[in-house]
Amino acid sequence: MRRIGLLGGSFNPAHDGHRYISLEALKRLGLDQVWWLVSPQNPLKGTADMAPFRQRLRFARTAAQHPRIIVTDVEQRLGTVYTVDTLRRLLPRFPECRFVWLMGADNLIQIGSWKGWREIFVSVPIAVFARPPYSSLALVGKAARVFASARLPEARATQVATMRPPAWVYLHMRPHPGSATRIRQHGRVDAAQGAVSRR
Repeated sequence: MRRIGLLGGSFNPAHDGHRYISLEALKRLGLDQVWWLVSPQNPLKGTADMAPFRQRLRFARTAAQHPRIIVTDVEQRLGTVYTVDTLRRLLPRFPECRFVWLMGADNLIQIGSWKGWREIFVSVPIAVFARPPYSSLALVGKAARVFASARLPEARATQVATMRPPAWVYLHMRPHPGSATRIRQHGRVDAAQGAVSRR
């Protein structure tokens, strides 16, 4: 069975930080692929500075630059914007795959406010990547406490994809400076050339 990491987000725009996490996931979780699920519209984010979906999708494909990182518009095709709804529709369509949800420590803090967050934890294993300065708060947050008994030691990270959920692992890693917010604030995305140019 293929082991697939799922990295969801706005990718507004995609950048080297997304690629860095994906490459770490491939290596440290023993995955076959990582799929970038480009969201039509993140329900927790506004639309004011959100680039058009097709532009974000094109730029993500330029930024990925790896044969095992697959950029997909599956959420748009499924008609979903909430992670729990995406998983409800995606998992039955790929019974031959073992999926792992990938997210940063900042999202582990926020996940308690996501729609159906407990169902997410019992639907797929989860890998959480350290992201200073959020890491310490993430590990004492609501979700980490509720599912404390399902946390795997980091040394067993390669097993998480084969575990029956709930199962999650926290991965310490060297921080990456990439930030979509910083790119939007200080540069402009040239989607056609796949480059970030300073104003």
